[in-house]
Amino acid sequence: MRRFTIVGAGPVGTLMALLLARRGHAIQMFERRSDPRTTRATRGRSINLALAARGTAALQQAGVLTRVVPQMITMPGRMVHDGQQHLQFLPYGQNEREVIYAVSREHLNRVLIEAAAEQPAIEMNFEQRCIDLDPNTGMLHLRDERSGAQHQVETQIVLAADGAGSRVRAALQRAQLSRVSDAPLEHDYKELLIRARQDDRGQHGHYAFEPHALHIWPRGGFMLIALPNLDGEFTATLFMARNGVVSFDSLDSDHAIQTFFEREFPDAARALPDLVLQFAQHPQARLGTITCEGWSAAGRVLLLGDAAHAIVPFHGQGLNCGFEDCGILDRLLAAAADTEQAFAAFERERFPDTSAIATMALENYEEMRDAVRSPQFAQRKTLAAQLERQFPGRFIPRYSMVTFHPEIPYAQAQRRGEQQERILDGLISQFGLAALSNTAIGVADQMLRQAGL
Repeated sequence: MRRFTIVGAGPVGTLMALLLARRGHAIQMFERRSDPRTTRATRGRSINLALAARGTAALQQAGVLTRVVPQMITMPGRMVHDGQQHLQFLPYGQNEREVIYAVSREHLNRVLIEAAAEQPAIEMNFEQRCIDLDPNTGMLHLRDERSGAQHQVETQIVLAADGAGSRVRAALQRAQLSRVSDAPLEHDYKELLIRARQDDRGQHGHYAFEPHALHIWPRGGFMLIALPNLDGEFTATLFMARNGVVSFDSLDSDHAIQTFFEREFPDAARALPDLVLQFAQHPQARLGTITCEGWSAAGRVLLLGDAAHAIVPFHGQGLNCGFEDCGILDRLLAAAADTEQAFAAFERERFPDTSAIATMALENYEEMRDAVRSPQFAQRKTLAAQLERQFPGRFIPRYSMVTFHPEIPYAQAQRRGEQQERILDGLISQFGLAALSNTAIGVADQMLRQAGL
């Protein structure tokens, strides 16, 4: 039995604790926030989560998926709101199994915390902020958020799941054990709550929009999205430039905010009667990509999830990637002779994949806010779906590989995606965007063979 200390009791840290407990290890957890079982999360401070196959596979591995399922809302596709208030539904996959799920970060975290509290091997400590860590001795420095008192804890093995602003990562960097680059995005985000509508009898609980879809208002340089919640509400998020002619800075008055929404997102504006008030109350938050080389120290410390590889949220893979980390680390710890070997193998295996999903997430922002508006976008997606049906297992759209095929590593999905885009380009140049003819199918088969697919 090993003794693990996990810094951070968010979804990734808590899932890792559950996996370790199933193998008989002892775990102590330290979290700077209050216990989610007794306090309600602050609105507007975290992007609503999209759970997909990589995440559900890790939850299944930990034996808690059935507890999370009641919190999940199926989203089989995007609902695109164009500038003329027309709607177009674009399915994500080929069948009813290829869906993503909206889930509240608050609800998901509470479910995992409740499961962890039932494990005698897991000790949870809330309102304990990590200040520093000595990677040589394993001494963890904490501050009690209630009293302000500082104290130290001796540790054996530390897993840092303390997010993009990880203090443990900062300690490794100061000790010159890690090299970190931070690439901030020039676009920020702000969350808004679209409340449930009343029906004719004054009863609440009716969704303002179709609940089984990820809603998106793409406008080129900016976009609004909305994900459903179980209570009939939507969590909407505005993504746009921080500075410039059309930017958060330009929304500098109540009139500017209201006018902007009524012009760009009229149906959303009608569903937000308290738009100006929410816009003032909810924080404007930043986004970026953090790349780190050197995730571990001598088998004593390891970075996990966003602490090792924070990405932008535009592929819906931040949580899924972190959960996949947990499942892979669990497997490697079980197979390795010691933690140093397991930690080194973990970074070797994961670094190419986390770098790939970081790049794909940035690319998906351009697709979501701009490319999806083009009629050719939907036609191209239809053609790709036809190729997938015609050549199952050989042609799989990149989004599907990332989202529905956890057996395909991110880096492989990125490489195959590039090959398949070239094949699509070749087919379109010869045959246009029409449905595949027998001749086109033959050409596609030849191109796939040449690509080794």
